[in-house]
Amino acid sequence: MAKHGADEPSSRSGSPDREGRASEDRSLLHQRLAVRELIDTEVSYLHMLQLCASDIRSRLQQLPQGDLDVLFSNIDDIIKVNSRFLHDLQETASKEEEQVQLVGNIFLEFQEELEQVYKVYCASYDQALLLVDTYRKEPELQRHIQGIVEAVVLQVHQGRAADPPGAAGPHQHTHPLQEDHPAEPAAEAGGGADPQEDKEFDDLEERFQWVSLCVTELKNNVAAYLDNLQAFLYFRPHEYNLDIPEGPAVQYCNLARDLHLEAFLKFKQRLEGLVWQPLCSLAKALLGPQNLIKKRLDKLLDFERVEEKLLEVGSVTYQEEAARHTYQALNSLLVAELPQFNQLVMQWLGQIMCTFVTLQRDLAKQVLQRAEGSMAQLPHHHVPEPAFRKLVEDALGRTSNQLRSFQETFEKVQPPPTTQPLLPGSERQVQALLSRYGPGKLYQVTSNISGTGTLDLTLPRGQIVAILQNKDTKGNSGRWLVDTGGHRGYVPAGKLQLYHVVPSAEELRRQAGLNKDPRCLTPEPSPALVPSIPTMNQVIAAYPFVARSSHEVSLQAGQPVTILEAQDKKGNPEWSLVEVNGQRGYVPSGFLARARSPVLWGWSLPS
Repeated sequence: MAKHGADEPSSRSGSPDREGRASEDRSLLHQRLAVRELIDTEVSYLHMLQLCASDIRSRLQQLPQGDLDVLFSNIDDIIKVNSRFLHDLQETASKEEEQVQLVGNIFLEFQEELEQVYKVYCASYDQALLLVDTYRKEPELQRHIQGIVEAVVLQVHQGRAADPPGAAGPHQHTHPLQEDHPAEPAAEAGGGADPQEDKEFDDLEERFQWVSLCVTELKNNVAAYLDNLQAFLYFRPHEYNLDIPEGPAVQYCNLARDLHLEAFLKFKQRLEGLVWQPLCSLAKALLGPQNLIKKRLDKLLDFERVEEKLLEVGSVTYQEEAARHTYQALNSLLVAELPQFNQLVMQWLGQIMCTFVTLQRDLAKQVLQRAEGSMAQLPHHHVPEPAFRKLVEDALGRTSNQLRSFQETFEKVQPPPTTQPLLPGSERQVQALLSRYGPGKLYQVTSNISGTGTLDLTLPRGQIVAILQNKDTKGNSGRWLVDTGGHRGYVPAGKLQLYHVVPSAEELRRQAGLNKDPRCLTPEPSPALVPSIPTMNQVIAAYPFVARSSHEVSLQAGQPVTILEAQDKKGNPEWSLVEVNGQRGYVPSGFLARARSPVLWGWSLPS
C-alpha cells in the first residue's frame, strides 16, 4: 500500500503531457484520414463521370444530337476540371505535415472554375429531366435506355465495392438518365405515401415544368429580338451625307428617317411595355410554385422516414409528427392549386403571344403605308419582285467582291513606320544616348507610361530611351530595362518602338559639301528635311494638328503637305514651314511622314 501511494503522485504529474501528445496524434490521424477519404471520393466520382461520358453517351447515338447535348451538357468540361483538381489533391500525399493547408489552397484555387462548369450543368438540368420524361412515353426506347444505365450502374457498384466506407462523399450528384433507375422506390421505402396521390402530383409537376420552360424560352427569344431591334435602330443611314442632292437616294433617306423616328421607335416602346414587361412579371410569378415544389421534395425524405418509423414502432415524436403534417399540407396545397396556376399561366402566355403577333402586324401595316408613296418614285418600282431580287443580289455580289479584294490588298500592304515627334529640348539627350549606345539601341515611347513599381519609370509620349536589357530580373520579356540619359528603370516593352535616326539638316548640308552662311534665315530651294521627314518636298500628315496661332496651319491625318522650309526662322528643325490647301504656316516636323505613293499607305480601292 505504501509503495502504491508513493508512485501515485509521479503518475499523476506525467499524465497531462501524455494526454496532450495523444490528443495531438489523434487530431493529426483524423486529418490524414479525412484527406485520404476526400481523395478516394474524388477518384470514385471522376470514374462515374467518365462512365457517363464514355459508355452511356457512346451507346445512345441513336438519339438526336440535340438531345445528347442537353442530357450530357458540359460533362467533358467537368471531367477536365475535376481531373486537374484530383491530380493536385494526390500531389499533397507526399507532404503530410502541411497537407491540410495545401488541400485548402487547392479548393480556393479551383473555386471559380468549379462554380463556372457546374453553373452551366445545372442550367440545363431541368430541361434534361423533361427529356427523360418524354422518353418514358416510348416503352421500347425507355427499355433500351434502362438497359444501358443498369449496365453502367453495375460497373459503378462493382467499383465502389473496393472503396472505403463513407466514400459516397460530397459529390451526391445524379445524372438525369439515372432518374429512371432508383435504388429503392420511395413508396416501397416509406410505405405510407398514396401512389395515386403521388401520380397526380407528378403529372401536375410535369405540366408545370413544361409551362415554365415555355416561359423561359419565350423570354430569352424576346430578349434576343429586342437586342437585334436595338442594333437595327442604332444604324441610321439617313444621317450620312451621301453628297447626292436628288434622286432615289434622297427618297430612301426620307423614308428611313420617317421609319426610324416614328414607326420603329414606337414599335419598340409598345413591345417593351406590352410584351417584355408582362413576360418578366410572369417569370417572377413562377418562383413561388417552384420554391414550394422544392420544399416538398426536401420534406419528402423526412416524411418517408417518419412513415417507416410509424409502421415499425407505432408512435413518433412531436417534431416528427409536425414534419409529417408539413409535408402533407404542402402536397395537398400543390395538388389543389397547381391545376389552376398552370391554366392561368397558359392563358397569360397566350395573351402575350397574341399581343406580340398584333404588334408585328401593325408594324408591317404602318411600314407599307408610309413606304407606298416613296416606292412609286423609285426607279425600280415597276420591276417584278423576282427580277428585283436578282438585281439586288447581283449588286451585292459585285460589292462583296470589291470589298474582299480591298481587304486582301489592305492586309498585304502594311503602313510605313512613323516616328513620334521629339519632346522640346531633347536633341542633346538624344545625341548623348546615340553616342553612348549607338542607333540600334534607341527606342521611342509611343504612349504615356505611368510607373507603378519602385523600379518602374514614368515617361511621356515621344521620350527617347536606350535599351539595356530586354527582360527583367525574373525573365519577363514584357518589361525592359532602359536608360533615359539620367535615370534607369523598367518600362512595358509594348509601348516602345525602334527609333529611326535621320540626319539633321546641317548634317545633310555638310555631307553634300554645302558651305552656306549660317546667318541665312531661309534654306536652299531644294528642301533639306528634318528628322523623321524624307528628303523630298511632297509629304503627308501622319497625325492631325490644330493650329494655335496665325503662324501655324492645321493638318488632318493623311492630308498631302508641301514642305517650303524644313526649319523655322531661328533654324529650329522641330518646326517646318509648309503649304496645305493653299495656306501656309508652321507645323511640328514630327507630324509629317513620307508619301510613298499618291494614295495613303500604298493601297488603292479596287476598280
